[in-house]
Amino acid sequence: MSTAIEVVDVSKRFRMYKERNQSLKASLMRGRRAKYDEFWALRDVGFEIPEGSTYGLIGENGSGKSTLLKCLARILVPDTGSVRVNGSIAALLELGSGFHPELTGRENVYLNGSILGLGKKEIESRFDEIVDFAGIEQFIDQPVKNYSSGMYVRLGFSVAINVDPDILLVDEVLAVGDAAFQAKCMEKFADFRAAGKTVVLVSHAMGTMRTMCDHVAWLDHGKLVGAGPATELVDDYIDKTHADRPVEESGHESGRHGSGEITVERVELLDGTDEAVSSFRTGEALTIRVHYRAHETVERPVFGLAVETIEGTYVWAYHTRDGGMDIPSVAGDGFIDCTVPRLPLQPGTFDVTASAVDWTTQHTYDLRRHLSRFDVEAGEPRESGGIVAMGATWSPIKGDA
Repeated sequence: MSTAIEVVDVSKRFRMYKERNQSLKASLMRGRRAKYDEFWALRDVGFEIPEGSTYGLIGENGSGKSTLLKCLARILVPDTGSVRVNGSIAALLELGSGFHPELTGRENVYLNGSILGLGKKEIESRFDEIVDFAGIEQFIDQPVKNYSSGMYVRLGFSVAINVDPDILLVDEVLAVGDAAFQAKCMEKFADFRAAGKTVVLVSHAMGTMRTMCDHVAWLDHGKLVGAGPATELVDDYIDKTHADRPVEESGHESGRHGSGEITVERVELLDGTDEAVSSFRTGEALTIRVHYRAHETVERPVFGLAVETIEGTYVWAYHTRDGGMDIPSVAGDGFIDCTVPRLPLQPGTFDVTASAVDWTTQHTYDLRRHLSRFDVEAGEPRESGGIVAMGATWSPIKGDA
């Protein structure tokens, strides 16, 4: 397989000024240069991106991902090392990059298209497709300064993808688009890959990176930790960054309501040895212990739990009534356990919501959203992507060889 991009020992530094001169006169009067420290955003980074692959850059904020992507796009020039590119590049690095706020969407399509190397006739031939993909037909003749952030992203991405480059660079901006637009983008990426094009993607959504990318490069404080198959490196990155979260700090509550006859006091996350932890592995036992307080005697209460991804995708919900449990009554303090014998979640971060409701489930005594948070690291079964581990098996091929 040929190489689309070769990154050879790339380093990039920036000056971090300790003080700011207020004016030219003040600078001359001081008779000396401003003091600064050197910050190395990248240090001797090197790897190859295969042609026709989807390649991810992963790492914490400040690891150098966006700086590296700008070096690949030739927006920044490395201080040492080199970037060798085989083919044309279109980059979507910042929200509405290349757009002029006072111009209309139509005018910006032509402006952005010309920046990306298209002639006027080429833009005209693709204009309808660009606008249709962006889904902003009725706003195309309005100044883009009046666009929402989502409209900016849709139009910017639509122009970049329809330039039909050999290599597309995308930096996180797709997170701004709505679910329908993201689905369209995934389809476009699939078409792009089927045509043998190369995509380089920066994102903090590890589930997306694990599923979409063939290979990834992992950066940490400007240095390359490793480069290789996406499934392995993304799992290693999640394992490394999901250090045990202090149990007492695991709550990220985002909402609460209810009449208050029963209150959910807290939630504990327990492993197979009944130890309170905040990190589990796929396939391990998980017990969610709901501590409650009944401020009066309440007959036939129902306790419930729900789990969402950190991005807000609804994964699972279960309450005691569906579990065949009819609790006669509760009074005072107590707790109830819900045990998952083999956790079927793929690596990621998840939020727990807990509730207490009446037997009809129509009246809420207390509901606390995102009361606790836990991490899942790679375990068994180890599957290729998504949210859940299905424990699926492949059977041998039957048929002619």
